[in-house]
Amino acid sequence: MAAMEEQPIPDSASPTWRAMKRGLRMRCPSCGSTPLYRSYLKVQPVCPSCGAANGEFRVDDAASYFTVLIVGHVVVAPMLAFEVIWDASLVLTLAIALPAVGLVALGGLPFIKGAILGLMSAHDRRARAEAMRPKSPPGPWS
Repeated sequence: MAAMEEQPIPDSASPTWRAMKRGLRMRCPSCGSTPLYRSYLKVQPVCPSCGAANGEFRVDDAASYFTVLIVGHVVVAPMLAFEVIWDASLVLTLAIALPAVGLVALGGLPFIKGAILGLMSAHDRRARAEAMRPKSPPGPWS
């Protein structure tokens, strides 16, 4: 895990990708220096380092939806091939498949939730910047 934290995110990356990568690393999407969660899936309401209000973003069911989508493609699809490749009983196949699906889903959920929260954070920062930008005066054809 320490090797992931030491890798710098290049400045050439767009702010949206940068925030998603930081969230995927389970770090604050704004600064990337403090942990995003205070427990398994409980987001820290305010980042102690930069003061970003990460608790205001409601990921709700998006993280679980994308987790199920990924787990279905990565784990369940190969498990369907067990019947053809491996001549095992249904009980043995289920004894292997169900814990594997549970572990991959529960293990991947915080990372995916962090990436979605990073995406939402980047879009919120962009919307706030657009709102503060001075409006140009209307022209003769507007």
